Amino acid sequence: MEVDRKLLEHVAEIARLNLNDEEIKKFLPQLKESLEFFSKLKEINTDNIKPSFHPVELKNALREDEAKECLSQDDALSLTEHKKDGYFKGPRAIQ
Repeated sequence: MEVDRKLLEHVAEIARLNLNDEEIKKFLPQLKESLEFFSKLKEINTDNIKPSFHPVELKNALREDEAKECLSQDDALSLTEHKKDGYFKGPRAIQ
């Protein structure tokens, strides 16, 4: 792939970047270097390597969902002063 000013301007346009001449001169060698590095990856033999979409094995870190006895309404409200008609009482939302 030929990396030139035209390609850099196209990439900048897609990324919605307005680059001036000085920035283009600065970024053009950096873009070339980056793309050359990635082209070296093509040389690696990966014939017998399975694809790895996630480098770390995922495990379910959560406990099993087991039904347990819930608090009664009286127990749930027992430690609050802010209650009314069997419910928690919060601050007014509309004044």
